Amino acid sequence: MNRLGTPVFINAQGRLGTATSSARFKDEIKLMGEVSGAILALKPVTFHYKKELDPDGAPQFGFVAEDVAKVNPALVIRDAEGKVYTVRYDAVNAMLLNEFLKEHRTVQEQNRKIQAQDATIAKLKSGMEVLTTAVKEQGSQIQKVSAELELQKPAPRTVLNNQ
Repeated sequence: MNRLGTPVFINAQGRLGTATSSARFKDEIKLMGEVSGAILALKPVTFHYKKELDPDGAPQFGFVAEDVAKVNPALVIRDAEGKVYTVRYDAVNAMLLNEFLKEHRTVQEQNRKIQAQDATIAKLKSGMEVLTTAVKEQGSQIQKVSAELELQKPAPRTVLNNQ
């Protein structure tokens, strides 16, 4: 940590530095957009470091840097010889957040559509109830009219031939 309390690192050229976030240190700032979609192709893994790196063999979680480089070369750091060395987890985290925010907006939009559909369904149900009541009333009226017509029919007459 430096005197500001920010983590320090050594870059690929062997220089000590800090990761700055202020716009003062950045050019060409623009929204990430669809670039972050590449992280959906990443394959998280569990692993153990080789014994010489971690004698305790604690379980680890992360990515294989060579696999990440195939998905997006900007997500890895290379050593002085140009070989893939490590994953830029800070960049992966920013991409994850971008993808999460896109999904969150999609969910919000779908929720708005569902609410509108629920309101439409409620109106349609109400309309169906009104129509069902009207059809039942009309059916009842038709039965009454049919009964009245039946009563008004003249009685059958018998006609005798030749008389």
